[in-house]
Amino acid sequence: MITIGFTGDFCPWLRIENEFNANNWKPLLEEVKPFFDSNDLNVLDLECPLTTSNKGISKTGPHIKAHPATAAILNHLNCEVVATANNHFKDYGWKGMQETYEALTKHNISWLGSGANFEEASKTFYWKNTENTIAFINITENEWTTTHDATPGCHPIDLANVFNQIQIAKKQADFIVIIAHGGHEHYELPSPRMKKWYRFFVDAGANAVVAHHTHIISGYEIYKEAPIFYSLGNFCFDWEGLRNKPWNKGMILRLAFEKNKPVTFEMEFVAQNSDEVGLTLLKSEEKKAMLTHLDTINAIIADDTKLEAAFLKYAQTWKAVMNTWIQPYKGKIMSSLYKRGLLPSIITKKKKLLYTNLIQCEAHRDILLQSINPKK
Repeated sequence: MITIGFTGDFCPWLRIENEFNANNWKPLLEEVKPFFDSNDLNVLDLECPLTTSNKGISKTGPHIKAHPATAAILNHLNCEVVATANNHFKDYGWKGMQETYEALTKHNISWLGSGANFEEASKTFYWKNTENTIAFINITENEWTTTHDATPGCHPIDLANVFNQIQIAKKQADFIVIIAHGGHEHYELPSPRMKKWYRFFVDAGANAVVAHHTHIISGYEIYKEAPIFYSLGNFCFDWEGLRNKPWNKGMILRLAFEKNKPVTFEMEFVAQNSDEVGLTLLKSEEKKAMLTHLDTINAIIADDTKLEAAFLKYAQTWKAVMNTWIQPYKGKIMSSLYKRGLLPSIITKKKKLLYTNLIQCEAHRDILLQSINPKK
């Protein structure tokens, strides 16, 4: 039997980096380290580049990074491989990626999910022991980091490409694991589309799907004997202004692989970087409460009608924001006046129909994205 550990987002910056620089970091991981030491392999999601570069790419949202020396933390956690297909790994461009690769190589850590071009970024990672070969395919939703050509970046989700990769991997590996980075931040359920896509990966031949990105723990299901975990939440990701929140809880997952048998799993839960910096395991009562909550989430995931209703309710909370974003009003004042109903909508009903068609039709959307992309 092979056991492999997985975590959600790992970003060793802010207070963690400060403690690392003060050489006071190992005690912060003492409680969780035995989990990783007991596995044959551990795969962490490296949510940021390890770089000293200060030249961030043009994007919306924050730029995050940690010092290259913090790769030593990965060694300490018995991590031999990191998943790098995510929405922050290219925050500091190709230079930041290269510096990260140098730091990982120095610490004998492999990576998957990114590279100098699409061909490198999309490579399947194979791990072998004397009995089994396990294939890992790492993908991320298309934000600012993905590559589709000869430029550096991360491996984008493309159903046709992933299907073909799985078919090739099935001929070379005993098991296939999809590591996906996507979903809706701070929302604890997958969208109906995510459920459909992740199940499709299993239909294509994957034996397990492990996902992250939402920064909070989501639920899971067993589909055709394959476990699908929709988000492990944060593993170690300090953030100013977020304390004692769902942000500060994460799942660490152990998958067990035995030839000709379904993949099995065990879960532990961590509290991370809340009032106090560092990681601790949830104790009996807290763990019991988390498992009970997961049962509730899992019941919604299992019911397509409930999942659709929950997502529509969630999407409704974004309606005012989205409507403000697509208006041509600029600046905080004009946008705020529109949001309060003090300025009219400039977008007519006919124009909304046009937008709807351009966005919902895949062929039209392809052209739209090329047309409005400031880099083209």
